[in-house]
Amino acid sequence: MAEGERLRSVRVPGVTLTVRSRPPVREGRPPAFYVHGLGGSSLNWSPLMALLEDAVDSEAVDLPGFGDSPPPDDGDYSITAHARAVIRCLEASDRGPVHLFGNSLGGAVATRVAAVRPDLVRTLTLVSPALPELRVQRSAVPTGLLAVPGVAPLFTRLTREWTAEQRVRGVMNLCYGDPSRVAPEGFRHAVQEMERRQRLPYFWDAMARSARGLVSSYMLGGQHGLWRQAERVLAPTLLVYGGRDQLVGFRMAQRAARHFRGSRLVTLPDAGHVAMMEYPETVASAFRELLRDATGPADEGDTVQPDAEGDPGPSADTGGPTATIETTRG
Repeated sequence: MAEGERLRSVRVPGVTLTVRSRPPVREGRPPAFYVHGLGGSSLNWSPLMALLEDAVDSEAVDLPGFGDSPPPDDGDYSITAHARAVIRCLEASDRGPVHLFGNSLGGAVATRVAAVRPDLVRTLTLVSPALPELRVQRSAVPTGLLAVPGVAPLFTRLTREWTAEQRVRGVMNLCYGDPSRVAPEGFRHAVQEMERRQRLPYFWDAMARSARGLVSSYMLGGQHGLWRQAERVLAPTLLVYGGRDQLVGFRMAQRAARHFRGSRLVTLPDAGHVAMMEYPETVASAFRELLRDATGPADEGDTVQPDAEGDPGPSADTGGPTATIETTRG
């Protein structure tokens, strides 16, 4: 755990969830809740949670079968099941409507939660949400193949000689726009976490079933389709897309902006799939603007430049990205 974080277990019907929290520096801050992507964990949100500790009361969940959460009792890893787990966790905490965040798979889950339970969501922030794409980019195909029955065990056999370091480098090359931004200490912690996960007997099963659940959600039509549910979201929405994302097509940014009414779109040309880890300062700044607009007078401007007054400046590591922030009205 990062300094200042806490872990607790929450038992809700059908599943036990591990929740990572970072109490705010001042009492009375509004609650925020974070949902990670496929193969990730609540740790993915630690950099952003630290930057927002003065603004929100943060909690991040380990979805069933990921991080420190055990598998669900019924073995259901569908988007609907993950959304149900998030809803039950929010209901159990009784923290009122939250500022909901989601990345990748977690973005699809958060979209469904916001659509079906608007009473639980104050604002919605999606970082590279895994929403249906008809033309999937080639670099995302191997991840999608995990959904095919038998592929995960085959991949396990073919890569049994790979070290944890090799696996982590592969993941970072896939998920980061610039893997060199990862500090040596961060890489070392990621290797330790990979070694721990590989010892879990359900690790690949959770990965494969969650991938299958995501792909299956793409096939749903009507009111259950994710794009249709995006149109039903009432909460003010922030969309963050990376120009070097190898898993979610950058071209999906404009489509998402059209479907989420009144959304604000932030595009980061140098970011990959996990902008909240690569450029947490920029994502935090964009969320603060969303927070101000959602709790104060409406922002009448259509476009906000990234270096406008109120932006905290470039990333502390190697310099922040050139970002474009647009507000669309639905």
